[in-house]
Amino acid sequence: MNVATLLKQYERIGVVGLGLTGLSCARFLLQHDITPVLFDTRQQAPQAFQSDSSLNQCETYLGELQLEELLGLDMAIVSPGVPVSLDALKMAADAGVELISDIELFGRLVDVPVIAVTGSNGKSTVVSMCGHILESCGRNPGVGGNIGIPALELLHKGYDCIVLELSSFQLELTSSLRLAAATVLNVTPDHLDRYPSETAYALAKNRIYRHADMCIYNREDKQTQPTRQRRLQHQVSFGLAASDQGFGVEEQNNESWICFTGQPLLAVKDLPVEGDYNQLNAQAALALVSALGVDIEQAALAVPKFQSLAHRCQLVVEHNGVRWINDSKATNTGAAIAAITGLRPKVPGKLILIAGGDAKGADLGVMKSALEQVDLLITLGRDGRYLAALKPGALQVNDMQQAVNAAYQAAADGSLVLLSPACASLDMFSGFAERGEVFAAAAEACYARD
Repeated sequence: MNVATLLKQYERIGVVGLGLTGLSCARFLLQHDITPVLFDTRQQAPQAFQSDSSLNQCETYLGELQLEELLGLDMAIVSPGVPVSLDALKMAADAGVELISDIELFGRLVDVPVIAVTGSNGKSTVVSMCGHILESCGRNPGVGGNIGIPALELLHKGYDCIVLELSSFQLELTSSLRLAAATVLNVTPDHLDRYPSETAYALAKNRIYRHADMCIYNREDKQTQPTRQRRLQHQVSFGLAASDQGFGVEEQNNESWICFTGQPLLAVKDLPVEGDYNQLNAQAALALVSALGVDIEQAALAVPKFQSLAHRCQLVVEHNGVRWINDSKATNTGAAIAAITGLRPKVPGKLILIAGGDAKGADLGVMKSALEQVDLLITLGRDGRYLAALKPGALQVNDMQQAVNAAYQAAADGSLVLLSPACASLDMFSGFAERGEVFAAAAEACYARD
């Protein structure tokens, strides 16, 4: 369906939230001769809005959402950063205003096959790996969504398929997106400042399977399994154990292999990033691209050449036998636990962990067992003290520079210093990227003084 045909039934369309996604929605509508009404809960519009003169023609409301203004809409595209639980939005929906996500609008307009990924951790890695595999196999994929390019900007650009990363927030207001394949990689406690329980969070993730031809799930995480009403859809599983029905890891000729129905595809030693979680990521990516008709053996040949993402278990410094790993994108406990347990077997010396920040309401106590594998814990940030209480001898510091200096003093040959915060970064940084960059720069500066 083209944009004009779809949207002509709506006289007045709003965009709620003027972050990256919301601004992409506003620009998309303007490009199709639709002038949206714009809303943002902040008192001052973000700089990206102020610097875009094309948005000046839009009626704009800032500050607390007012019901009377929302009731003048026929449809509102709600950005993922805006909770749909806000009273004004709930009352507008009850009054008949249609609330959708940018992904729902995308789903009504897209005309090429789509595969999509959600989960608490690993989404960006799997989406990027799928894009890499598809390109290596001669396809022309568009890659975006919750990573990089907003979904609406991928429409009608000549791609022969699209790979999307989707957050639980985007999925809440998405109901008709049809997918060639979808996966929930894992579910660990996260965003509990937006959800009443982990179960509610998991159910939001599970919405990705609603109209998927293939449902791909993690055998070792029951919360990723499609709900019962999905049993008629084709399902494929992955995991760290052998499987004669899906993807798994098997020992063959004294070597570990990623296999599909027992057939070896890729030696684990050839994976571009260490850790059990990356074995799972690779399996999910292979399953996803297979739904687009890519030969799975050819796809497996492309995986070793994939470049790991910045701020995701990224080696940033190696000096005097000490490795420094930037895993700043580990913004929840599940990601940090995966990094610790995945890397610990590869560390002959001390494992030194730098963690802390804004826990977003999560129970940090689930870290206790993983922290037993850590030799020294250094914490910082708003909730760093709660992590420090879980580990005898933990050091609490005020900033990243102090954390890196303490790690440098403690590290010796064979040590690994891991930044895997288990928390969001906005209490101290503009985002996880700045946090990782500050960590890397401080680590490099330590050796420049030698």
